[in-house]
Amino acid sequence: MTKISILGCGWLGLPLAKRLIEKGNSVNGSTTSENKLPILKDAGINPFLVALESESISGSINMFLAESEILIIDIPPKLRASQSFSTPLEMTFVKKIKNLIPFVENSSVKKVLFVSSTSVYGDHYDLITEETTPNPETESGKQLLLAEEILQKNQNFETTILRFGGLIGEDRHPVTSLSGKENLANADAPVNLIHQKDCIGIISAIINQSKWNEVFNAVAPFHPTREDYYTQKAKDQNLILPNFSAEKSNIRKVISSDKIENNLNYKFQLENY
Repeated sequence: MTKISILGCGWLGLPLAKRLIEKGNSVNGSTTSENKLPILKDAGINPFLVALESESISGSINMFLAESEILIIDIPPKLRASQSFSTPLEMTFVKKIKNLIPFVENSSVKKVLFVSSTSVYGDHYDLITEETTPNPETESGKQLLLAEEILQKNQNFETTILRFGGLIGEDRHPVTSLSGKENLANADAPVNLIHQKDCIGIISAIINQSKWNEVFNAVAPFHPTREDYYTQKAKDQNLILPNFSAEKSNIRKVISSDKIENNLNYKFQLENY
């Protein structure tokens, strides 16, 4: 039995914890909401109230990490698109990760899995692999990349970076917000999506196969155009069809999933897309 700590038992972290427990692991899970503690406990998770701030960490961080071999960091940057910082010292998400590291160094954790995003690449490339040089355009992408580098450079533990594409699931899909919208941009841009079930499956595979000190792009090998995909999804769900602009897009970004499929021998559950 492996003891695993999941920092952030939200949309992905909670079902991930349940899967890991089903596989015989012991899981410590954190939340920033006291109301969620009973939910975590009922799921068989050892619940902890932990909140990372830019200046400090509140809650039982030492107990949360105690006796764990693996730490999964699954907390979003939560940065507004318009939010910008002039110097790295002002970067709130990066500060949170920096505040966390001394606690990890002083714990039993030897492996870290950091949930990141393909937003670290920007939209300038056509085909993107793990060898592609990141070039983030958004503030969240910039801070995620800096957080990745900080964790990877630390010699006290081994870090694997997992860069997810657009997250979808049974209760989360972009088509619900696009339904009925007019003149949507980038009609011919390819989609780069990852289903919650594949997110969980890939994380489980990384742990089971001990794939540490690695970088993985996690996007399903399924790249129809935005217009084709979201129009069909709207039809499938009996929603008002979105309307896309006829203006051609210069975005041709396709995230390759070859390393996930070949290195992890992972098969995507494409029926969920």
